[in-house]
Amino acid sequence: MGGPLAGIKVIEIAQAIAGPMAGMILGDMGAEVIKVEKHDGGDDARHWGPPFIDGDSLLFHTYNRNKRSVTLDIKNPDDVERLKRLVQDADILIQNLRSGVVASCGIGPDVMCAVNPRLIYCSVWAFGKAGPLSKEPGFDPLLQAYGGVMSLTGGPEHPPTFCAPPINDRATAQWCVIGALAALQQRHVTGKGCVIDTSLFDTAVGWVDMSLSGYLLDGEPPARHGTASGTLAPYQVFETADRPIVIAAGNDRLFARCAAVLGHPEWSADQRFARVRDRQAHRPVLIPLMQEVLRTRGAADWLADFKNAGVPVSPVNDIPELAATEQLAAADLLRTMPDTGLKVAGLPILFDGQRPDPELATPKLGAHNHEVLGNRAAAE
Repeated sequence: MGGPLAGIKVIEIAQAIAGPMAGMILGDMGAEVIKVEKHDGGDDARHWGPPFIDGDSLLFHTYNRNKRSVTLDIKNPDDVERLKRLVQDADILIQNLRSGVVASCGIGPDVMCAVNPRLIYCSVWAFGKAGPLSKEPGFDPLLQAYGGVMSLTGGPEHPPTFCAPPINDRATAQWCVIGALAALQQRHVTGKGCVIDTSLFDTAVGWVDMSLSGYLLDGEPPARHGTASGTLAPYQVFETADRPIVIAAGNDRLFARCAAVLGHPEWSADQRFARVRDRQAHRPVLIPLMQEVLRTRGAADWLADFKNAGVPVSPVNDIPELAATEQLAAADLLRTMPDTGLKVAGLPILFDGQRPDPELATPKLGAHNHEVLGNRAAAE
């Protein structure tokens, strides 16, 4: 495969989203990724549907392109030896098994880094290596709940709300890749590999970093603000006569323009609204005044006027509307999967102006056993 990581070999012993997404990112950038799955059913995400495409779930297809699949039983000593042979010339290993499993099966970082001292061994944990929850299972909604994200999501009159995209899984995958790439650079200097640890819990705490710091500073628990910012106003969703829009007037200059578009230029001189701190303090007064005006016209008119005035504004698109936007087409984000023709979102990165294309279709379970393990297995 081509790409900036051509020549890098990755062993992925992972399932669900976070670990496989990390492998997918590396694969999209040109690394050779060998996905190790259990014989019986493989990655659980193969079955997380509907919808299903060619026998496997859409979710599995989304995070497992550009990989080859082999099946090994990591509880079988013979298969562990086969895995060690794969690791001998690998650059990166990614695993997201439950805490204790890698050690009990003899595939932990101490063992694998002894097999290959240049190996970068990446673990994606639920709650991390230490602490009373280190052996607990972890799925994204659990970490949104435990890590405080849900407590900040939704309106003050609503219960804590789950964020639909798996934000902890996806961001943890990205942290894993960042760590692996940094360790590759370090290896150029030291000649040695590195052990990388990431967790969904660490990622979840990262999302609420300012809220946590604020609470530790003044002891005040942060409130839920619905679609609004907790620090800026106006910086939120507003209803118009026909559909919602977002206005993000994040400084005094932008608010003055916003007030002018709304037909109330005097608001920018009002001592209650003149500065960022004033508007935040008097949000309960300002927002209803703005909302009353905005309901008098449709979104298209307001969007045009705000854009002409240089005020940051956006419609609130649903997924069909996003799919139809000229911006999505111009960004050339969607890539076509080999074999199935499935459209997927590509990496949000351009290399010399080019976005990587999927070169390998999502693998069938064990499809590459003979190619990757055949000669080795026959030798046993």
